[in-house]
Amino acid sequence: MTGVDEEGGHVFEVFNRNLILLKEKAIYSPELGSLFISDPHFGKAAHFRKAGIPIPEILHEEDLMRIKELIERYKPKDIYFLGDLFHSDLNESWFVLEEFSGLFAEINFHLVKGNHDILSDACYRSSLWIIHEEPLVLENLILSHEPLSAIPEGKFNLCGHIHPGIALHGKGRQRLMLPCFFAKPNQMVLPAFGRFTGLASMKCTKTDQAFVITDKNVIPIDLMK
Repeated sequence: MTGVDEEGGHVFEVFNRNLILLKEKAIYSPELGSLFISDPHFGKAAHFRKAGIPIPEILHEEDLMRIKELIERYKPKDIYFLGDLFHSDLNESWFVLEEFSGLFAEINFHLVKGNHDILSDACYRSSLWIIHEEPLVLENLILSHEPLSAIPEGKFNLCGHIHPGIALHGKGRQRLMLPCFFAKPNQMVLPAFGRFTGLASMKCTKTDQAFVITDKNVIPIDLMK
């Protein structure tokens, strides 16, 4: 760890490479010119509406605007989605997502497929998407959806799937669950980017690190306290 980013993020060092943990629930690598995003679950609101549960589409629209702001700020050449880009079966949200991605012809949009990425191959044949069916090696990083149990020496796994959260306890019975980046010695689990997702309370050991996300910044916390 080497300090705080001027935008409220936290700079995490891996093999002499800086990964900026962003309060927008993404990671930016200046050396690679890349953004890493996990578990946006676009289309989930429409999926629930189809089942008769009135979830507003504005949740996904706000998530797209966060991506737009990150693009304008960092100007990445690649964006890697670490699985669960789209929540379930095809619905109108997919076409909104494709239209949005088409606005940024200068960016390569990658998808490392996750368990919810079940759209037909025809949907992914668009020139907008570079699809990775298996974990992707990117220099000393291994990108996957689910956390890898076996990580080669000299590699660091960026992954998602879990939707990590940390419970913070106050006086009395006060308890607040917040999303976090959760790091082990050779792995980091990204928070779910989508706002319409739950949180999994992480079990911590003395070798783990957590970086809690607030509206203003990313804060490292001592898990052993």
